[in-house]
Amino acid sequence: MELTTTPAVRASLDGEVCTAVLDRPGEQNSITGDLLADLHRVLDAAEADPRCRVVVLRATGGVFCSGMDLASAADPGARPAERGGAEFLGVLRRLTETPRVVVAQVDGRVTGGGVGIVAACDLVHATVRTQFSLPEALWGLLPACVTPFLIRRSGFQAAYSMTLTTTAVDVDRAQRWNLVDEAVSRAEEFEPLLRRLVFRVGKVDPVTVGDVKRYFRRMWIVTDEVERTAVAEFRRLLDSATVRERMAAFVTEQRFPWER
Repeated sequence: MELTTTPAVRASLDGEVCTAVLDRPGEQNSITGDLLADLHRVLDAAEADPRCRVVVLRATGGVFCSGMDLASAADPGARPAERGGAEFLGVLRRLTETPRVVVAQVDGRVTGGGVGIVAACDLVHATVRTQFSLPEALWGLLPACVTPFLIRRSGFQAAYSMTLTTTAVDVDRAQRWNLVDEAVSRAEEFEPLLRRLVFRVGKVDPVTVGDVKRYFRRMWIVTDEVERTAVAEFRRLLDSATVRERMAAFVTEQRFPWER
């Protein structure tokens, strides 16, 4: 059953599985306010249906998610710093709290905020061609809202190294760092993994899933104070004229200002 079709996300519900497909390949599935609102609507639908046990996130076009929409962020009139960080972090937090098991099925490049979406999911399945990177430092930014969720999943050093070096991480390393739970050769192999997962989690009451998530949140670092710090740092950096200039140069010329 189709749930919603928007310019950002296609969603459907089939028995125990709700599937959301990020579907802006021309924009490399970048994060916008519309995409975040659509993900909330998908989770609303999944939580409203007692049959649903698993939410699956996929993407089209060979890029799972390229992170923040740089063109919008670089526009001085858009003012994304005022609310964008809080909106994005709100989706990440909800992925970790929804009483459904959330699975990212990743086939292709994952950049910036896309890494945050993946890290906030309960389980991650990825093909061998998938790469993860945090390039924000190249523009003078930090992956402020991504970092708490990436540290929660992969540990301090992994998040620190990815942020500091901006170097892409392949699937083998991502699996060693627990950013990926299962690696497969091609996307067609996701389905057997999903069937086995649905068979197991179908036996667990969604109320218990919610209890597990709430309990483990209290056991780790993503507190309300951490979230406030992340949003404040995102806002501070994105308000910088230098950062905006660097992002605008990259959008228009696909190169960094110091490469001119």
